[in-house]
Amino acid sequence: MEIKDINPNLRSYLKYLKGDPVIWIITILMMAFSLVTVYSFVPILVKIEGGTPFQYLFKHFIYVLLGFSSMFFIHRVDSKYIYQLSKFAYYIALALLLFTIFFGAKVNDAGRWIRIPFIGLTFQSSDFAKLALILYISRLLVRKKDLLNDWEKGIVPLMIPILLICGLIIKDNFSTAAMLFLLSMAMLFIGRVPFLKLTTLAAGGIGLVALVIGIHVTIPQLNLLPRYDTWVSRFNQRVENDMGNIANAQANNAQLAIHNGSLFGQGVGDGKLKEYLPEAYADFYYASFVEEFGLFSSFFLVLLYLILLFRIIRISLKTDDL
Repeated sequence: MEIKDINPNLRSYLKYLKGDPVIWIITILMMAFSLVTVYSFVPILVKIEGGTPFQYLFKHFIYVLLGFSSMFFIHRVDSKYIYQLSKFAYYIALALLLFTIFFGAKVNDAGRWIRIPFIGLTFQSSDFAKLALILYISRLLVRKKDLLNDWEKGIVPLMIPILLICGLIIKDNFSTAAMLFLLSMAMLFIGRVPFLKLTTLAAGGIGLVALVIGIHVTIPQLNLLPRYDTWVSRFNQRVENDMGNIANAQANNAQLAIHNGSLFGQGVGDGKLKEYLPEAYADFYYASFVEEFGLFSSFFLVLLYLILLFRIIRISLKTDDL
């Protein structure tokens, strides 16, 4: 889709935005969704964590404003400057992850957060690290596109930053580290790294994780994976639930919330079961969203993500330089 194919009234606003108009429209729609849903969850946040409704709405509005402003600013910058800055972003990400390990603020027993003084905002250093790693891998793929058949000069320099970033994240957030590793492998595949080498790298990554887990189990005093017991507990709970030994109240409540939402939902702020969902505004956000907005709106939200994924893949395949 091009700008000229869009409604004239909408086109007048999008003319200030370069790039793919569909991605911009999806971004704006998702920001609007987020503002409405945060408004809906404010009573729960106030009840659990204290504070005032305005405090949470203002904090989220600041996040949205910063995110959109950053996106707008970066999309106006020539890609050659981003290419040059990607290396510095990577080193900053390493520093932030190391800072988080030793001085990170704990939220829900996970010390993966950095608290910004004076304004009270927190963010996960792994979020910045994900972006920094993606940019840095793109830079390396461009620089070494003629060396991708050479292990020493091409593949190893690509894998070192991936292993460093994922290794620092895995300590407190295994799922994020695993997803980032898979995303990195996908980038290498798109960047035309030979499939046999890619398979070897994936197997090596899995083997390395198994080795770290083995060391942690054998020598727990090292505390390499402080959340390992939590992961095992969650896995066992799911297995036991599948075998019918125990009832998973959280999953049942989420299913009831989805059922209660029906096709059109209970309305903004009128969801009842979200009060019985742990982290209804985070881990169980989608179930809470369905209860208040209904299945039609939830399908639309999923459709937005699928369209966004399709546009990203389409653009990446048409791009000569990563």
